[in-house]
Amino acid sequence: MRPFSVLGAIIVLCNTIVFAQNATITGIVLDENNNALSNVNISAGTLGTTTNDIGYYSLELVADQENTIIFSHIAFKDVVLENLILTTNDIFEFNPVLKNNTIQIGGVTVLANGERATETILNIAPATIRKIPGANAGVETILKLLPGVNANNELSTQYAVRGGNYDENLVYVNEIEVYRPFLIRSAQQEGLSFVNSDLVQNVKFSAGGFQAKYGDKLSSVLDIKYKTPTVFSLRMEGSFLGAQASVETVSKNGKFSSLSGLRYRNNALLVNTQQTQSNFNPSFTDVQSYLTYRFNPKFKLDFLGNLALNDYVNEPLNRQTNFGTLENPQALIVYYEGLEKNRYTTALGALKGTYQLNENTVLKLISSLYHTTEEEYSDVIATYGLGQVDSNFTSETMGSALNPRGIGSQFNRTRNDLDALILNVEHKGSHTMNNSILEWGTKYTHEDIRDQLRESEFIDSVGFSIRPPRPEFVNNQPLDPYNAPLVAYNSLNALNFVQTDRFSGYAQFGTQNKWNKANVYYNLGIRFHHWSVSDDTGEQVSQTVYSPRLQLALKPDWNKDMLFRFSTGLYHQPPFYRELRDVTGVVIPSVKAQRAIHFVLGSEYSFLLWERAFKLLGEAYYKKLEHVNPYTLEDVRIRYSANNDTEAYVYGAELRMNGAFVPGTESWISVGYLKTEENRNNRGYISRPTDQRLKIGVLFQDYIPKIPDLKMYLNLVYQTGVPGGSPSYADPYIFQNRLRDYKRADLGISYIFVGKDKQFPATHWLHAFKELSLGFEIFNLFNNQNSITNTWVRDVDSKNEFAVPNYLTSRVLNLKLGIHL
Repeated sequence: MRPFSVLGAIIVLCNTIVFAQNATITGIVLDENNNALSNVNISAGTLGTTTNDIGYYSLELVADQENTIIFSHIAFKDVVLENLILTTNDIFEFNPVLKNNTIQIGGVTVLANGERATETILNIAPATIRKIPGANAGVETILKLLPGVNANNELSTQYAVRGGNYDENLVYVNEIEVYRPFLIRSAQQEGLSFVNSDLVQNVKFSAGGFQAKYGDKLSSVLDIKYKTPTVFSLRMEGSFLGAQASVETVSKNGKFSSLSGLRYRNNALLVNTQQTQSNFNPSFTDVQSYLTYRFNPKFKLDFLGNLALNDYVNEPLNRQTNFGTLENPQALIVYYEGLEKNRYTTALGALKGTYQLNENTVLKLISSLYHTTEEEYSDVIATYGLGQVDSNFTSETMGSALNPRGIGSQFNRTRNDLDALILNVEHKGSHTMNNSILEWGTKYTHEDIRDQLRESEFIDSVGFSIRPPRPEFVNNQPLDPYNAPLVAYNSLNALNFVQTDRFSGYAQFGTQNKWNKANVYYNLGIRFHHWSVSDDTGEQVSQTVYSPRLQLALKPDWNKDMLFRFSTGLYHQPPFYRELRDVTGVVIPSVKAQRAIHFVLGSEYSFLLWERAFKLLGEAYYKKLEHVNPYTLEDVRIRYSANNDTEAYVYGAELRMNGAFVPGTESWISVGYLKTEENRNNRGYISRPTDQRLKIGVLFQDYIPKIPDLKMYLNLVYQTGVPGGSPSYADPYIFQNRLRDYKRADLGISYIFVGKDKQFPATHWLHAFKELSLGFEIFNLFNNQNSITNTWVRDVDSKNEFAVPNYLTSRVLNLKLGIHL
């Protein structure tokens, strides 16, 4: 029986049948004058195709084996690409230039979706993204399996990388920076990621040490490339969580193409498995389009448009959470009145012009406009009690709370409104010279944000209102009366009008040389960022930072295919709007840019095992952070101190192995260790909110050998608990307890009725389908109780505060139907 065949072991099948799986090579063929060449023959053994009128081609290859591709035309010399190994469903872009007088011989080895480059970039196959199960399936589901990525909430698409937080990650779609809503505080308020997986052609991710051409954030880069359609295609998918559809079109002459997607999602199935019972009525909808018009082989114009309408209505009813120890089990019982109504409406429009000045020089002009209007309105009264849990196995009330005590109530009222407009205009260019490339860019950004915060929290316990724990409210309640006016225990009331102008730019130079017999690659670059912040009082503050960066790679002339990388650089994160707001909601224009020095040392070993492609990657990293803007994290809401009084560090190591553990599939296992601490105002080091320590992630794909159309997809995550936070007004140095370890498994099983390797004749009713699949998913397969944060409840009798975990979703079954025409 073949190794790693989990599903096959379950069914107890004895014979192994290896079915050929496909990968794709695509691109545009040009001549020496950068003109597109039509009718170029592309062959790989018995496989072949030709370029269309604009020089475009797409050829399916056999995956997990060496391929030699020949580009030939009667008027030009051949181009030969040798030793190309692609994994299943991989898409490799190669744009050859055919010349009149020489023959190009290209030797390249691409194993397990990895590109040879100086960047510490991970490539992820779009087909893998679409298949892997997850409560919020998509690109982020795959990222959450990586060792340095922290994401312990399946309802959220946000993630933290190597000790950072959710605001420290760059996201690009076709070189256009995209943004998230500002006010979302709870993961169940999130609906859809910006990235539509059905539209994706290529995904690159860097967890640190990235090049100067990427922007000014401290942690990571997610670089998405959407498709350029070549034929008509329609893809649809429906499940208990929603539905989505995408369509690809191309004009007859191949100059115009369109890529559009429509998605609808409803999280009620997931939210209704949580311990808080509620009437939940969300509606998350978005539509995206990516249009391309190729005026001629030298110039093309792209448009990216997105409109997202997210309505969130929640009427909480009741909740019981059991916690404590086996010797002293406790229960929190809560009854709710009131309603939450939130609305987030975001729109993005972007134009990108690309001009091929000559064979070596490419010029680009990108402009985008992002607009969001967000409302958070809620009035919720929670009446709670604490009690012992009946742990008698013979009792009819086992698991119920007995003799509730510490009865109290909490009233939360929110009226938050935000309107943000962000304009970007950017120029980028590149010039190649033999084995070197020079890249540059400059960008102007204008941010206009209008925000009104009105939040209040009143706590009532046994008939008296608890005042904030500040010196002016010191009292001896309930023993002595206190006649001061009623004051909210926690409140925010701020009105902010903030405008920011930013000028940034970069220049970088990369080259490849020989050192003895080894290949040496390096990329040296520098960024600058100047910004000016003004508020409604007329105060204006300007600052400028510079960020030099270096990436170095060495490929020795060894029999083993090894590559070693080192990256370092200075990374700044000039404050965005949320980082300018302190804990009271007031904007502080003088907040400095957070600064980090990255050191990343990595290795990459590509090899064949069982005649299949594998890759072993390892990285060790260290980050020293200064001018840190400390924050608290509650669910997915980040609240900054806006004082830059903290220093911090992050270090860790990661190991990941991926490849065809099962023939014709791609799987991986990753292990990582991370530690991050901060020192606030020289008080000593404590754990940061994203100090996750140990992380193990497994992505596994399988099929039954005798029924290869029955597929299994499994992703497993284990990570040690992060700090659980602290109650309002509390000193974080006192509250350093941790949440329980996060453990989750999501399983997907589907049957492929029609696929690439299973087509039907024209007389069959299934002939119209390119793909047709039906399956089911089980989220949280082992029904683990995971928590993301704590609810802090005061016990009047003991005057203690209990950290009551807020548990996430339990086991959920989802059915899914996929159609591709």
